[in-house]
Amino acid sequence: MLYDIFKAFWVGGGLCVIAQILIDKTKLTPARIMVTYVVAGAFLTLFGIYEPVVKYAGAGATVPIIGFGYSLCKGVIKGINQKGIMGILTGGISATAGGISAAILFGYIASLVSKPRIK
Repeated sequence: MLYDIFKAFWVGGGLCVIAQILIDKTKLTPARIMVTYVVAGAFLTLFGIYEPVVKYAGAGATVPIIGFGYSLCKGVIKGINQKGIMGILTGGISATAGGISAAILFGYIASLVSKPRIK
């Protein structure tokens, strides 16, 4: 169990370190890096590269934003297998509905609690 936690920590931490290096050493904005991670997660899943990483690291590979791309792609693949071509449109949303709902809910709560400042 402790070894599983270690694997999740170093894989998830490594993904975060890569993102931080991209923020510090390039002119990429955090939003572009997040989009790049989501797209990379989807493409790596599509080509079967990210699945072994998920099996190895568990939450260390699925919790970071790259895991959202993984979930979208897995949902689309499942949707296509179940509903055919309509699964392209519905599979990804079905697979990530919980995460999307949580992001909306917690974003709303944060907006009620915080006081925005204009820059």
